[in-house]
Amino acid sequence: MKYYNKEIETMSRDGLFVLQSERLVNAVKRVYENVPYYCAKMDAIKLKPSDIKTIADLHKLPFTVKTDIRANYPFGLFGVDKKQVVRLHASSGTTGKLTVTGYTKRDLEDWSECCARALVSAGIDENDTVHVAYGYGLFTGGLGLHYGVEKLSATAVPVSSGNTMRQITLLKDFGATALACTPSYAIYLAESMKEAGVGVDDLMLKTGIFGAEPWTEEMRAEIEKKLHIKAYDIYGLSEVSGPGVAMECSARRGKHVYEDLFYPEIVNPDTLEPLPYGEKGELVFTTLNKECLPLIRYRTRDICTLYLEECECGRTLVKMGRIEGRSDDMLIIRGVNIFPSQIETVLLNIGGMIGPHYQIIVDRQGSLDTLEIQVELSDYAFSDEVREIEKVKARVAHDMQSMLGVSAKITIVSPHSLPRSDGKAKRIIDKRK
Repeated sequence: MKYYNKEIETMSRDGLFVLQSERLVNAVKRVYENVPYYCAKMDAIKLKPSDIKTIADLHKLPFTVKTDIRANYPFGLFGVDKKQVVRLHASSGTTGKLTVTGYTKRDLEDWSECCARALVSAGIDENDTVHVAYGYGLFTGGLGLHYGVEKLSATAVPVSSGNTMRQITLLKDFGATALACTPSYAIYLAESMKEAGVGVDDLMLKTGIFGAEPWTEEMRAEIEKKLHIKAYDIYGLSEVSGPGVAMECSARRGKHVYEDLFYPEIVNPDTLEPLPYGEKGELVFTTLNKECLPLIRYRTRDICTLYLEECECGRTLVKMGRIEGRSDDMLIIRGVNIFPSQIETVLLNIGGMIGPHYQIIVDRQGSLDTLEIQVELSDYAFSDEVREIEKVKARVAHDMQSMLGVSAKITIVSPHSLPRSDGKAKRIIDKRK
């Protein structure tokens, strides 16, 4: 079994507890002394850095949310002097206010190592060529994995997102063995290759590293079928670091969290009470070694489960399950909680006449919420008789009712008619807002 950092990745739980505790104590002291926001929040609850002695004391600390970062725009939550900042990234949001994150040299080293660990977990080594189709620039995805590839001494192709035909040409001509992008873009690439007459066997791809948006096991199967690769799930978020916070190993049963650097918790999103391993709730992270933007108990809004189990890969790090959705993306339709991932599961389990692309439209008629799901026909099904298409429509409606517990209007649309994205797929249009 290969590891990038065997000492950390296979460390005993007792040893990890000691390391996490040391780093948490230092982190709390650092934010109290250097970040006025955290100093004020701790003073408000009469909490001193000396009250934090081990990682078991984490629950005493206050939470941080994304609006706190935006309220302190641009550098109000930075824990170092500006001269120590060597890189800035930012992401936009629905409010238009940027979420800014910064990095010191040590932060970039930690991030690069995390991405190198992730690549090795997927079986990638110095002999591989990695086609990085995440966005480069202010978005963290591209540069994060790029530096991980270089740290591993593999070959990086910094193609970024967009210009799909060029992507296909480079995949073929450069002989990439690994693809890194969003899962929805991987599907789009496969469709575009077929249209361009480029066969999967014309490529040398064997591995895919996909993240930046929730995706299902059904989507994994679809990607693997279309691209003839082994697909791995990577997790990260810009505020905490970027991609490489957690990554699947060869077992592909959950993502190992690099908890020497990012301590995870699961909390009840309503009460904020910590939940034990195995229970589903909102994922919360505390950065243990971050210098520029240290975050204490940052609420990700991602819904998942953490669990400890002996893993065949030998790694002892805690695992997180698939992201089932975001607490702020959850749709409440006539009192029923619905996540887009549930809809995706239904559609991809049907397969055949329908493709993997869909859009969810939520509206309100009077006092009643309405749910419409637009689904694309597959290419070969477009010419089928109307009655066959109606049968598929009826099955989709039935399976959605069974899965969601509410009825939905199913609209079958022609192939390639729904919008595509070279980044994160935009699945939901909520007209109630």
